[in-house]
Amino acid sequence: MNTKAISKKNGQKLNGFSIDDIGDDHLFTSLDTPMKPNAFEMSNSEKKQRISILFSEIMDVLGLDLTDDSLKGTPDRVAKMYVEEIFSGLDPENKPKVALFDNKYQYNQMLVEKDITFYSNCEHHFVPIIGKAHVAYKSSGKVIGLSKLNRIVQYYAKRPQVQERLTQQIANELKTVLDTEDVAVIIDAKHLCVSSRGVKDDTSATVTTYYGGIFNTPEKIAELQNYINN
Repeated sequence: MNTKAISKKNGQKLNGFSIDDIGDDHLFTSLDTPMKPNAFEMSNSEKKQRISILFSEIMDVLGLDLTDDSLKGTPDRVAKMYVEEIFSGLDPENKPKVALFDNKYQYNQMLVEKDITFYSNCEHHFVPIIGKAHVAYKSSGKVIGLSKLNRIVQYYAKRPQVQERLTQQIANELKTVLDTEDVAVIIDAKHLCVSSRGVKDDTSATVTTYYGGIFNTPEKIAELQNYINN
């Protein structure tokens, strides 16, 4: 069903907003990525075949010559990119396997992993969100390998996203894995749906934050910001 049909169906609106309004205002409806119940009945191979066919139709509608040597492999490349790369975070099979270790160093201060570069995609226009994530936690007795912090960020970034949801999903995963509320997540990102279309503002950036447990105090927030900015 296309978006025009959805928006006209029973005058369907969310909080008084049409689907077009939601797309521009970046509202989101759930902390969980909206997924169909049968999202994983189709294999990745079948998904790539189907996406390739559908993307060929999009290119054809746009008037592109699919017999051209430069273009004829594009549908397959896009399909592979969607399934195996930029939207691979939709597949729970790709969720990072995280091992915890005893905090043998008895390090009991905040640990900050800053400037984690990520690439995501806006779920309203399917154009890139490019930014950096800063994550921090205080050990509850266990610690996590530093690379796993990056992998958790990348896993949730590699799906159609809204930045507020991405921030919450990373924070919730860290709290679950580390068994602590003492978690902080800061994301600073540029949205190409803002800079390359619509208002075409190439200078603004969006910052979202989550401060849990000990981090939710003015003193700890200031300390964390000092680490990030220096």
